[in-house]
Amino acid sequence: MPDIANNSILPVNLKGKTRINEPKERGDNQFYSRGLNFSCTRCSACCRHESGYVFLSEKDLSALLVNQNMGRKEFIKKYCRWIPAPEPGKEQLSLKEKRNLDCTFWKDGCTVYDSRPLQCRSFPFWEWVLSSKNNWKQMASECPGIDKGTLHSRDSIENWLVLRQKEPIIERSSAFIF
Repeated sequence: MPDIANNSILPVNLKGKTRINEPKERGDNQFYSRGLNFSCTRCSACCRHESGYVFLSEKDLSALLVNQNMGRKEFIKKYCRWIPAPEPGKEQLSLKEKRNLDCTFWKDGCTVYDSRPLQCRSFPFWEWVLSSKNNWKQMASECPGIDKGTLHSRDSIENWLVLRQKEPIIERSSAFIF
């Protein structure tokens, strides 16, 4: 099922601005068939100063619960928000932001780095970013680590895409929510 975090319906930037998606290149014609360079510079651009969504899977939530030593309901109430999903009548779980638009877990760096969600760990290897060379270049204009540093093979890049499918975003029905 397509969803925003899989970026197959509404592509988003580092923290969620909607973008125009371009047709996905398929097969051996993928622009990343020989791999892509990326090394995080820890600039925090993906964590700060812009509104956006960091969607959570059950695995993400479990790791954060342990990290924060909190129960599920308490954690969701304190750190999360429900975002309308592309599928009518559904909502998806996302982390909240601070008033200044920083991630709720950013304070001079990521305070949950070892437990950070898949969406954060897999950046920039998101489906919409990989859907075209133009999208990759557009993201590179915002992220100083793209096209620099470690070469990631096509297989390692596609493993991130598969992992997102294996760890779907937490959803709930919004039919009875007022």
